[in-house]
Amino acid sequence: MREFIVEADGGSRGNPGPAGYGSVVRDAATGETLVETYEYLGTVTNNVAEYRGLLAGLRAAHDLDPSARVHVRMDSKLVVEQMSGRWKIKHPDMKPLALEAGRVFPSERVTYEWIPREQNKHADRLANEAMDSGASASSVRKPSSSAAASASPSASSSADAKSEADRRAAKAVAGPGWAPADMGAPATFVLLRHGETPLTPQKRFSGSGGTDPALSEIGREQAERAAAALARRGTIQHILASPLTRTRQTAEAVADRLGLEVTVEDGLIETDFGAWEGLTFGEVRERYPDDLNTWLSDPEAEPTGGGESFAATATRIAATRDKLVAAYAGRTVLLVTHVTPIKTFVRLALGAPPESLFRMELSAASMSVVAYYADGNASVRLLNDTSHLRP
Repeated sequence: MREFIVEADGGSRGNPGPAGYGSVVRDAATGETLVETYEYLGTVTNNVAEYRGLLAGLRAAHDLDPSARVHVRMDSKLVVEQMSGRWKIKHPDMKPLALEAGRVFPSERVTYEWIPREQNKHADRLANEAMDSGASASSVRKPSSSAAASASPSASSSADAKSEADRRAAKAVAGPGWAPADMGAPATFVLLRHGETPLTPQKRFSGSGGTDPALSEIGREQAERAAAALARRGTIQHILASPLTRTRQTAEAVADRLGLEVTVEDGLIETDFGAWEGLTFGEVRERYPDDLNTWLSDPEAEPTGGGESFAATATRIAATRDKLVAAYAGRTVLLVTHVTPIKTFVRLALGAPPESLFRMELSAASMSVVAYYADGNASVRLLNDTSHLRP
């Protein structure tokens, strides 16, 4: 049976702060470096980055030979002891990553060893390269002779990278005029729209006042794909969901994969579309033309039959946002919700006018991300990402 050595490291400049990991897979018999992998992770903690490095190294080894034995060497005492089963994993950041790492190979074929940092220079160098390169750093490659060399003495330790140069780099990434790195980690909301229901492909109004449909078979598959993608990223610390069936089902799919609990948040519920519930846009235009025209031009207008206006939705979402930002400062939270709430989060973050709601596209099971800083600034980091849904 073939045997690999996986060396992995991760670091965060700020803890949490700009982070990255590096992993190396070697042939245990010859010492030959077979694969290097590294990636910039955005803003996460040291421990998350270390676990992400472990996971990447194990997956790279599995790609080479899924029947192999693996010996993991890391300078993280925490990860080594937790993955060896000697320390309990209590922190919600660590649980889903440890579960994912444990699934790559059967546990009887993986052993763990703690090593001093000076013996882990190769992986440490790759982690620093990822952090230095920023969002462009994402690579899996067979190494050149120079890449297989050990890190130079001048390479900085990922755990100690808190220099003035790092602070200036973080400010540059943040953009001119303000520096969120100086204000601590933001409350980051990952906004996940629920998967498809039977009404979604028909583009029917489906709010909080309708039949509360469940996910379709396609919707359940979309929820599983979203869950897998979020598990790979390893940054979700809490999960909140709208009380409707489709959002709770989507949230539970993610929670099962991440080993987290779902908290129902009523403020994330979809708008009530009144008498339009279950109708297509064309059917509403045919039956209620004047009401529809008024609704499209006036955010204070309610749908026919006393639904919720966009202005009322915005007030509700703003209050929910303020409550959650205060409760989850410095945390990354998954909010599983609906089209109108997600568009409203984004609109408010951008300071855009109400009519911008009609100019955003949000697909089923898409992800968007908004971060909120201590000074009240918000940053829209992602909108309508569906890359995780592709085969």
